[in-house]
Amino acid sequence: MKMWSGRFRQPLDPAFENWQRSFEFDCRLLECELDASAAHARALKAAGVLSAEELASVLEGLEQIEERAMASPEFLDDQEAEDVHHFVEKQLVGLIGDTGYKLHSGRSRNEQIATDLRLYVRAGCDEISEALAELMLAIVDRAEQAGQVAMPAYTHMRRAEPVLVAHWLLAYIEMFFRDADRLRDCRKRANVCPLGSGALTGSTLPLDRELMANELGFSAPTANSIDATSDRDFVIEFVNTLSLLALHLSRWAEEMLLFSTQEYGFVHLPEAYSTGSSAMPQKMNGDLLELTRGKAGRVIGNATALLITTKGLPLAYNKDLQETQEPLFHAAETVLSLLPLVTGWMRSAEFDLEGMQKAAETGYMNAFAAATYLVRQGVPFRIAHEQVGKAVRLALDKSCELHGLSLEELKNIDSHFNDDFYSFVKLDNVLAIHDVPGGTAPARVREAVAAARKRLTPACEEAHAHA
Repeated sequence: MKMWSGRFRQPLDPAFENWQRSFEFDCRLLECELDASAAHARALKAAGVLSAEELASVLEGLEQIEERAMASPEFLDDQEAEDVHHFVEKQLVGLIGDTGYKLHSGRSRNEQIATDLRLYVRAGCDEISEALAELMLAIVDRAEQAGQVAMPAYTHMRRAEPVLVAHWLLAYIEMFFRDADRLRDCRKRANVCPLGSGALTGSTLPLDRELMANELGFSAPTANSIDATSDRDFVIEFVNTLSLLALHLSRWAEEMLLFSTQEYGFVHLPEAYSTGSSAMPQKMNGDLLELTRGKAGRVIGNATALLITTKGLPLAYNKDLQETQEPLFHAAETVLSLLPLVTGWMRSAEFDLEGMQKAAETGYMNAFAAATYLVRQGVPFRIAHEQVGKAVRLALDKSCELHGLSLEELKNIDSHFNDDFYSFVKLDNVLAIHDVPGGTAPARVREAVAAARKRLTPACEEAHAHA
């Protein structure tokens, strides 16, 4: 029996009936639906709608539905259920009889789906936060292992200045910390309970909304019944947060792909996360990295789909909102499947630290330090920049590095050059002079690695606690 068929004389067109069903994808919400239904049942008992015996029967029936779903995936192969709400009611009535119909007293599917989705998003924030913390730990471990090894840093895809490998890796840590913060913020706004909102005007029964919210771990009931049933901001915010996370993963993947090419040679692809070519026997392809880039496009597309779907909807509930579910599910599942694989890749990949160190010692990447040397001799920076540029030009003509120029040649460019210039532009000092918070001076980077690990400890503990 349909949940709404009393007003209708004719059956639905079979093609339309199948086309408008959502159970094929909203079956993912079964656990959320059962939890919310149990909270609603207890509120019905407190309101005098269910007797103690009826409540016990309903709760037992809901538990049996969950057990059957866990024991057999075929249990969810129901071609009649319109959506997850209809499925639960149908199964409950089959288990406990007409008492099962009482569960829908004082509520609407509009508030049910809003509640289920909030529970789903809240759980998604927790699971993704935990997986993200594991990835961040892996990156911090690799940064610590890199020690004092340097590498070239790039601007405009050209070698710019040397940095510590650890400093480069910590740049991704900062991106992921921002993602983790956004997930925490999103969770706070998602964590309010629509139960008791009815279709749009509030329940007609004296339901204890605080009781239902507390039982489900929500911070409070929603404040407005119209907004509660039509709001999908929390879904959009969640998927937008995931799109930024996916973007950061894509940037990481792109750089790892570049650095793993023969032209760079900084990273060796782990075989466990790579594939070969069906035509060229010598090939090893970074498929995990390429798919990470590709799946970022899917998540970003999900965020766009949500915005377009909701941008012109009047209040309150409209069936268009059914179309917000699949982008949510796909984005969450994509990121959840991706993060552990990226973590595994990060722990398995090998960095050619010797090659990175060697690359950091050539290519005039100490030119900025050379200009700094002149500034410390009292030369205005703009003039120092010009003079060092001339020195680079001369070194290019002679096919040598800056320290390969003689002191006489340097003094012909600027009289402020002295013997101590050569030690000043050595790699160790070039790194050390960036001695500011957030800089690549070795002492600062050691502090930053320790600080990142310290910041991660409570993040990991919080994620595990929610999970």
